[in-house]
Amino acid sequence: MKISEKIQEFILKEAVESFLRYVKVWTTSDEMSSTYPTTTNQLELGELLSNELKELGLEKIVHDKYGYVYARLPASKGYEETDEIGLLAHLDTSSAVSGKDVNPIIHENYQGGKISLPKVPDLYISPEDSPQLLEYKGLDIITSEGDTLLGADNKAGIAEIMAACAAWKEFPELVHGPITICFTPDEETGKGMQKVDKSKLPKLCYTFDGGEMGELEYECFDAWLVSATFKGLSVHTGHAKNILINAIHIASRFLSEIPEFQSPEHTEEREGFYHLMTLEGNTEKAVFRMLLRDFDEVGNQNRMEYLKKLKDVFESRYPDLQIELSFLHQYLNMLRFIEKEEKLINLAKKAIEKTGLEVKIHSIRGGTDGARLSEMGIPTPNLFAGGLMFHSRKEYIPTLALQKATEVILYLMDLWASN
Repeated sequence: MKISEKIQEFILKEAVESFLRYVKVWTTSDEMSSTYPTTTNQLELGELLSNELKELGLEKIVHDKYGYVYARLPASKGYEETDEIGLLAHLDTSSAVSGKDVNPIIHENYQGGKISLPKVPDLYISPEDSPQLLEYKGLDIITSEGDTLLGADNKAGIAEIMAACAAWKEFPELVHGPITICFTPDEETGKGMQKVDKSKLPKLCYTFDGGEMGELEYECFDAWLVSATFKGLSVHTGHAKNILINAIHIASRFLSEIPEFQSPEHTEEREGFYHLMTLEGNTEKAVFRMLLRDFDEVGNQNRMEYLKKLKDVFESRYPDLQIELSFLHQYLNMLRFIEKEEKLINLAKKAIEKTGLEVKIHSIRGGTDGARLSEMGIPTPNLFAGGLMFHSRKEYIPTLALQKATEVILYLMDLWASN
């Protein structure tokens, strides 16, 4: 199969229009919430997508109370017995930057240099921030206005899957086997697979949640969440000597003992880190939350042991201080579950190559729903969605990436139907 210029023009228009529509829906998730989904506004996008999937002719559409959207596309005639494949993307956006009232802008025919973001004076995207930007000269680039993130993580993936569904309806010559679509809530909180209905998913899936064009990922961090509570004692400062135990001050000292060079801003490639997310409190009580990340489980075990030893040291130094540490394992490195699935990986490589892109195999310095799914027995590598500078006001995506990722989906499903 060869995707024609007519089909390319169609999927570019479909993917861009869909993306611009989806990013305007506020779907920020909340990792501190105990509800599923963690924010009810994610249900709004799920409802929109359910209706669009129905219009595109998909079947068995379910939008459940937890926010998951499931749908099935029957196989092309003659391909009913081929392997069923799942295509996934997540509905939520990161809480690191506001995702409310996103107003996307298309910067046409980028010619290099800085891209200004109008809502925030002196805020711009430059090749110094993102060297890949220079590869996109002559292309149209989508950003936010600068006062919010854009939402390409992961509404680009959703738009690309939906554009592929539109293409399958419009061009019946694009053959495929049976396909399951699944859009998930709360990926950014690490809870994206907690309420998934495995019975609705096939045995093999792909997520479209990666970065730059050409990426294919099937290794990710081993991930832990650390929660710590420091319990002190408040006393009037005029009578505090040898009595006051200042919890937030001591917590700050504790955190200063974390090796500075083991933080995200000082690490790259396969190096792990500690990442402080929140610190709040007062004299009597202070709480922090921290991520531990490494490709090697032993690396994270060593970090946890170090934190436990620090706890003992500080409780010895401040006899009436109480420190509570808890560790939550969020997801495993998915490599062990996927590396033997040669067909799953090889067909993804071929699909990327068929679009004319170079295959870029990266280890994810993060995680995806695919990591949890793979651990649950459904091998799920991750393919690019095309955005860069995720979780920031400088997030952007070239429109060509939306087209190319959609092409990958079409080629990939053709390859599964033919092999």
